[in-house]
Amino acid sequence: MAKKLTKREIQRKTREIYKAVGNAPQRMRSISNIKSTQFPYRAARTPNGVAPLERKSYLGSEYPTVWARRLPARTVRLLSTELIAKPVMSYIASPKRTGYDRLEGLKKRQAVIFVANHHSHADTPLLLTSIPIQWRKRLIVGAAADYFFKSKLGGSLSALFIGAIPVERTKVSRASSDQIASLIKHGWSFMVFPEGGRSPDGWGQPFRAGAAYLSIKCNAPVVPIHLAGTGNILRKGKVWPKRSSTKVSFGTPIWPTENENSRTFSKKIEQAVAELADEENNDWWIAQKHKHSGQTPTLQAPEIGNWRKAWTLKTNTEKSANNKKRWPTI
Repeated sequence: MAKKLTKREIQRKTREIYKAVGNAPQRMRSISNIKSTQFPYRAARTPNGVAPLERKSYLGSEYPTVWARRLPARTVRLLSTELIAKPVMSYIASPKRTGYDRLEGLKKRQAVIFVANHHSHADTPLLLTSIPIQWRKRLIVGAAADYFFKSKLGGSLSALFIGAIPVERTKVSRASSDQIASLIKHGWSFMVFPEGGRSPDGWGQPFRAGAAYLSIKCNAPVVPIHLAGTGNILRKGKVWPKRSSTKVSFGTPIWPTENENSRTFSKKIEQAVAELADEENNDWWIAQKHKHSGQTPTLQAPEIGNWRKAWTLKTNTEKSANNKKRWPTI
């Protein structure tokens, strides 16, 4: 049975309750005062009559990547490439690398623009593990600003692990191109996919003139590269990769001639990558005959129906895999 409280005990309990309730608003006011605290705990309020400064966005092409080119970040990137990316790509892609002898004429500290076709998300790690380390130590990668730099986390990871620098795909950003040109002039090599995105159907897309413009502006050589087989690993629209054999072919460096414009030079770069693709699909001798006769197949799909495009692409892939002369059946 509950003990009956005396009058004195009831009065004491009542005073305790009133005291507790009376302190609650005071505590709430203290929390409110902390939240509303201004300078120096938060930025000072803009005075009345003064236009507030525009808040700088750290996403897209405005994302700062200077920190990713400093020694600590470069060390992390080099170690992750050698210890993680290289074994993984060796297992998934089984790459065969050719054409290193064509780079022997370049100086060791010569800034180079590496240009390749683009079919898969596997292209970037495959190239990062294939480019000789003398250029890989100071290498930046042109990455789509609207894809890799949509968030601070994604932009930070891209800048740290692949040395990405944001590049606008839908518009020409003078600030971005000037920044890349300045880095190239200071000895940084640049890797970019001029198609602007992964191939949607396995065929190549027209090259954009950004790499050619930077080469002319910085007087830097362009090394064409052809990637074969990466579309089977992780092509556009797929989520999970699968194993496939690949080939990375380095071409002869191309220098811009005097009074060269970016449009014509971009065509030369695309042609050089197409010649490497022709060499992969046939052999060196046939590719040279096509080159000198002006019959090198382009990277783009022929003007035929979709089913024939797919069939032709499959036939070329089988030719490359078998590497044998296919005689007609009579």
